[in-house]
Amino acid sequence: MTELSLHTKKFQKELNAGTSSLVLLSVLSRSDEPMYGYQIAKLLEQSGPDVPMMKQGTLYPVLRSLEDNGLLESRVEPSVSGPPRRYYKITGEGRAALVEWIELWKQTKKFIDAILKG
Repeated sequence: MTELSLHTKKFQKELNAGTSSLVLLSVLSRSDEPMYGYQIAKLLEQSGPDVPMMKQGTLYPVLRSLEDNGLLESRVEPSVSGPPRRYYKITGEGRAALVEWIELWKQTKKFIDAILKG
């Protein structure tokens, strides 16, 4: 991948800030088991290895914010291979928000696609 201009990097950062919560709720809604941050980061990396949408450093503040807002819950468990891990699980309120956010995303995408097509 070629080096991005400063304008493109800024735009990407702003775009990611608006979509990170949607992506994380979606990932956790499809998981049968709670997931820890590094596990989520690896899953996202595998989903789009050529498009680094979310760095690990930005992942954790978004997870904490979602939890602070009641959309996720977490628990800490000891780890055999290192420090304790915080496992996240989507709440009922998080599932309801996800449904609304997906609809907003679809509307936004439709609008942007229409504008870009002219």
